[in-house]
Amino acid sequence: MADVSTTVDLRSRRIGPMAGERLRVLLVEDDPGDAFLVRELLAEADAPFDVDIAQTMREARPRFHDVHCILLDLGLPDASGLDGLRQVLQHVTGAAVCVLTGLEDEHLGTAAVAEGAQDYLVKGAVDGAGLARAVRYAVERKRADEQARLLRESELRQAESARLERGLLPQPLMRDVPAELFNIYRPGRDRALLGGDFFDAIGADGGNRLHLLIGDVCGHGVDEAPLGVALRVAWRALVLAGVPEAQILDSLEQVLVAERRTDELFATVAVATVDFRAGVARIRLAGHPPPILITGDGAAPCQVDPGLVLGVIPGMPRPAADIPLSPTGQWSLLLYTDGLIEGAAGPDAPPGDRLGVEGLCRVLTGPMRAEPRDLPGWLTLQAEAHNGGPVQDDIAVLVLTPSRTS
Repeated sequence: MADVSTTVDLRSRRIGPMAGERLRVLLVEDDPGDAFLVRELLAEADAPFDVDIAQTMREARPRFHDVHCILLDLGLPDASGLDGLRQVLQHVTGAAVCVLTGLEDEHLGTAAVAEGAQDYLVKGAVDGAGLARAVRYAVERKRADEQARLLRESELRQAESARLERGLLPQPLMRDVPAELFNIYRPGRDRALLGGDFFDAIGADGGNRLHLLIGDVCGHGVDEAPLGVALRVAWRALVLAGVPEAQILDSLEQVLVAERRTDELFATVAVATVDFRAGVARIRLAGHPPPILITGDGAAPCQVDPGLVLGVIPGMPRPAADIPLSPTGQWSLLLYTDGLIEGAAGPDAPPGDRLGVEGLCRVLTGPMRAEPRDLPGWLTLQAEAHNGGPVQDDIAVLVLTPSRTS
């Protein structure tokens, strides 16, 4: 197992030397004469190197993390041949490795490069300039290899993110629906791929009704994201199968209890069925923040029984409330997860105060409110501005507004 002191985190480590920085070279060589010769050759070339010497692998190992290049003799008393190289490569993540071989062991140099060394040098067959050039080349090659590896990791991360987004962020089924739906989804953790928030939308009755879902599985990690996807897919299947609205949350709770890995996982959910002909939104909540209705008169939370979160006491009733929409057709319905409102209320608020639903309504009634299309992103920026920086929880926002042609 690698010594903890030699482990390097690539995300926090600088790759390669800075411009003009002296290269730190560790020579692992048990022969004092050969060690003296290497130092003299580099001094002769006037190379900007700082050379440290270790005579055994045990002596060298604690120094691996603080050098740019390791010159490794393959004939050490405690590590010989390719086994010694493998020990170095096992412990080193950021330093280049050049092996030193004798004239009769040149074949080992080729094998060492195949094992992962950046280059090999034959003792007695290289001058100072050649040695300095080989060290620089090895460092640059290692740097290029590291950058290529990080690029591959980034590409794989982006590809994985795209696959996750296809599960977490579905394409709403909005055919013939006389409304537009705008959304944003942002994981809470820096560089996170996974989040526990989920949403969906399905048109019905020839577009005269629209079913909406938004939810949040507690936490934002590898257990929560798959569970969020399972709940979203289950909800879509239930709606398309024509399951009565009053039974859907109970059915989702059964899915959650069956799919969750631990009993501590629960979910908050809001479902809404918007009837465009009647001008009414029927809303049910399972411990989720209430949707906000935005009209020409301002913004106000929908008065709905908050219900109990899914997964705590299965089978609890979650009554519906019918919310009249603006008869003028000038309205927007905002659904969101609690990441939008759990940040700080602002620099002028008492410490510990959260933005909350009332604070979000004040933001929405301010003079600078964005248009519905831009509202999800704008609200996310407003939440971060009030919080004094990014919020820690995931954020999902849906804004439904009638089409201008409807």
